[in-house]
Amino acid sequence: MKLLLFFLLLVVSCHGDSKPDSPNFTSIFSFGDSFADTGNLVVLATPVLKDIWIDMNPYGETFFHHPTGRCSDGRLVLDFLAQNFSLPLVPPYLVHNSSFGQGANFAVAGATALDFAFFVNNNLSNPFMFNGSLSVQLGWFADLKPSLCKSCEECQEYFSTSLFIVGEFGANDYAFMIFGGKTLEQVYGYVPMVIQKISAAAESLIKQGAKTVVVPGIWPDGCTPANLAQNTSRPKEDYEPETGCLKDLNDLSRYHNSELLKAVKQLQHNHLDVRLIFADYYRPILDFVRTPHRFGFIDTPLRVCCGNATNQYNVNLSEVCAMPGVGSCENPLEYVNWDGVHLTEAAYHHIAEGWLNGTYAEPPILSGVDN
Repeated sequence: MKLLLFFLLLVVSCHGDSKPDSPNFTSIFSFGDSFADTGNLVVLATPVLKDIWIDMNPYGETFFHHPTGRCSDGRLVLDFLAQNFSLPLVPPYLVHNSSFGQGANFAVAGATALDFAFFVNNNLSNPFMFNGSLSVQLGWFADLKPSLCKSCEECQEYFSTSLFIVGEFGANDYAFMIFGGKTLEQVYGYVPMVIQKISAAAESLIKQGAKTVVVPGIWPDGCTPANLAQNTSRPKEDYEPETGCLKDLNDLSRYHNSELLKAVKQLQHNHLDVRLIFADYYRPILDFVRTPHRFGFIDTPLRVCCGNATNQYNVNLSEVCAMPGVGSCENPLEYVNWDGVHLTEAAYHHIAEGWLNGTYAEPPILSGVDN
């Protein structure tokens, strides 16, 4: 399989010292993985893969009524944020016929914080891994920048009213390590490297003029139905009694998030003229699992909407969503998880509301924003 290789361009610092007024966001720039990808993976994969399941029905059925390259039945958190600020849905960068004046989405499903070379050099890559890492996405941003602004001063002004979202990143890094044979103890040792990459990316954007930067944590990986379906033979004590999720994977997710929050707070301390926001995927998903009825979900919240299996999670990794004979549930609005890994539009909507208003963000995105 051919892999598309990109190189991170050097950027010149355009960071100013003046504290901005609370902005009405005029653009959104998004970096991330499949929780934010709105079509970039499809562009990357089309030349080399015959079947791209996320580009087939029933993906996209709830809102768009056709596949869009999103790993969901409908809109993602990014889409709800754009709509909240009366901005167009953020176009994927690799769809070059789009207009990027009001933002661009660089997120790629499967993206990692660590560079692709790390996984190759450690024999952790796989045939379905594309080079859309965080550094590659930053390189795409650098390529786009001259079309948006021509000087440091102009870029500083342009990006001062932009919303930047850096993540989430990390979940795929750890998944590739585990699938590649690393023990959880070994994976913990790489968390500081992952955090440093995310922090450095946010720092780079700040130096280029970003004044509002959202940095999301990762989801509770032990609550991912695909992981649960692969581990049905594990003893009862491996599961959280309150949620039915795997303790060890959730512990790893919590550790990543706690370290990332420290890094975000340090960035905020270093850049008092910038709003740094830690956004949470972990807490909302746990809330959905613990109290599904409060959000309108079915009482088996770990069961996926789009699947074809006899197990309690409705996950069969040999027959995934959109494969022949695999359909979706009657009402995705009642489900937390769409395809075994990714969430439904309904779940993303609740998370977006929490990021905007503060239930799941520190501080809320809307705090200090003129609406």
